[in-house]
Amino acid sequence: MDGPHGAAVSAEGFGLKGPRGWAFRSVDVAAEPGALVAIEGPSGSGRTCLLLALSGRMRATEGSAEVAGLPLPRKIAAVRRISALGPVPGVSDLDPALTVAEHLRERALLQRRFDGSLRALLRPRAQRAATARERVEEALAAAGLDLSTLPKQERTAVRDLERLEELRLSVALALIGRPRLLAVDDADLKLSDTERAEAWALLRSIADGGTTVLAVCSQAPDEAVLVSTRAATAPDTGTDADADDPGTTDPDPDTDLDAGTDPNAVTDTDTETDTDEEGPADAITETGRA
Repeated sequence: MDGPHGAAVSAEGFGLKGPRGWAFRSVDVAAEPGALVAIEGPSGSGRTCLLLALSGRMRATEGSAEVAGLPLPRKIAAVRRISALGPVPGVSDLDPALTVAEHLRERALLQRRFDGSLRALLRPRAQRAATARERVEEALAAAGLDLSTLPKQERTAVRDLERLEELRLSVALALIGRPRLLAVDDADLKLSDTERAEAWALLRSIADGGTTVLAVCSQAPDEAVLVSTRAATAPDTGTDADADDPGTTDPDPDTDLDAGTDPNAVTDTDTETDTDEEGPADAITETGRA
């Protein structure tokens, strides 16, 4: 049963087929709310596709899965509303030219735009600004990012951040929306042993706070729920090359990854109409990546 914050994640025989064959296949997951889930496997084994599918950003073509009791892909829009993306290359990249303050301000404004009920939008401007500041400060604290330690404090450009600082910023931006599920790609990429330990300590602390964390990695820590994609893909025989191919269908009309929108934004515009959606559709048509 789901807790008040985190989202339980389960999957059985979960798979996604793209134009180059199976991105991942026959994946099983069983994680309680507030778990730290490590998606482990070599590059090219479908780790990122699995991460995006479980967070409602890609549509699987085989098997079954549930996030917070919401079945995928039937409730894919609802899953997007309760999940957020940390760093995912090609999907939620930070702008290297923007400063930390600019990223935080932009995300706070988007959050107010997409997550605000009519009642919240009618509150006095000062009250809405105070709420936004509170959320930003809360997210920075949870991500362990102290702006005073940066080279130019909040005016530091992303290009001047160390890899671990950039990870913390991406996580903080995602946490502004107070998601029940946080998805992080390449959690241990280009980190020293000490930095890798710090990164896992960060993600563990977020999970301990109640938010379920999915993290792609090359080597999972001992305390994580392990999901492996090492043997995920079987050779494609070509007998059903066009069946359930996400690369040949129209994009999901409810996707959060359209140009000009925030992949982590939570909207109130989605309704239960997604219950009748049929056929596979992806946020990323090239499912053979990562």
